[in-house]
Amino acid sequence: MADHKELCWERWLLEVDGLLEDEELVKIVKRALEKRHRHSRTRGRLGTPVEVVLRLMALKHLRGWSFEVVEREVRANVVYREFTRIGGQKVPDAKTMVRWGKALGPEVTRAIHKRVVDLGRKRKVVSGRKLRVDTTVAETDIHYPTDSGLLGDAVRVLTRTMKRIERQAGDVGTRLRDRTRQREVSTNRDWALGDAQERGGCGAAERGVSEVDGDNEESDGASEEFFRRGGCGDEASFDAAGAGAD
Repeated sequence: MADHKELCWERWLLEVDGLLEDEELVKIVKRALEKRHRHSRTRGRLGTPVEVVLRLMALKHLRGWSFEVVEREVRANVVYREFTRIGGQKVPDAKTMVRWGKALGPEVTRAIHKRVVDLGRKRKVVSGRKLRVDTTVAETDIHYPTDSGLLGDAVRVLTRTMKRIERQAGDVGTRLRDRTRQREVSTNRDWALGDAQERGGCGAAERGVSEVDGDNEESDGASEEFFRRGGCGDEASFDAAGAGAD
């Protein structure tokens, strides 16, 4: 008759159960827990068995659960209770497991991973030459992805890449022209035109933009001077001074 584990347990859980019976893995966790306090080995009440700590941490990692979910799932699942060696005893709460995680730390986790890889190589499961890792996406601040902003990012990245190629290849072929500065001028020009349109339009601003040629250095200089003066004559200069209408 088949063993009850083979009938009730998932196949991967059976494999992990056999792997975690390794005495060296248990010793690694035991040494880490004994360093939590000065007299952890000789004083105080009896703590949670080391193999229970190891198996709870392994289950959390394999399932990708939080400590709260581990507590809830193990409490309600007979298979997980048997896998973690808790049986009919009380399941440790999430706060206790958080303290275990802090006690183990990255160094102990690294030692456990190394031991697992060694066991895999001995059993000819893995060669140990490559390591596959999983990553987690984290939020970060980015600028709002407008069309002009994305286009500017593309211009900046392409220019940087082409400069690297030019340094490696030398002065060969068509000379690279840096367009990033012209993009900054164009952005400022768009802002000024937007202000002019809100005031009812400005023929001078429209003529200033239509006369600008990206390949003409003189027209670029004239455009910069135009917007430096306020873009739309006395009205723009008057508003820029902070004494506009309204």
